[in-house]
Amino acid sequence: MNGHDSQPPELQKLLACAREAALHAYAPYSGFRVGAALKLTNGEIVSGANVENVSYGLTICAERSALVRGVSQFGPDIRVEALAIANLNEAASPPCGACRQVLAEFILPQAPVLFPAASGLRTMPFSALFPLAFEMKLK
Repeated sequence: MNGHDSQPPELQKLLACAREAALHAYAPYSGFRVGAALKLTNGEIVSGANVENVSYGLTICAERSALVRGVSQFGPDIRVEALAIANLNEAASPPCGACRQVLAEFILPQAPVLFPAASGLRTMPFSALFPLAFEMKLK
């Protein structure tokens, strides 16, 4: 599914929240400003922005920023039923591998993920975006 207008209203709202969050990104080194918005199963929407650091390895992506905020606000039992990502750079930006792995702990497998792609906006279920997440069975 491509294009903003072809998205269902709930994903359009989520994308608008992600775009608003991108305005608050801290990206003085790369200028790459990203926002993410999560719709939780409790109906709440939580957003976050990327926060860079001069030591790039310490940078936190918008998706993880939003997830950490959601856990901080609503506790560790949150579940994500949809995710939208936006940036202010007109560049493709699907979630990175680290974000996919962290999201895998909280996102429903069928949750739609909306992100900028080379061909425009792309929507796909999380399970298709990250089919082989690391799993650990605790005793």
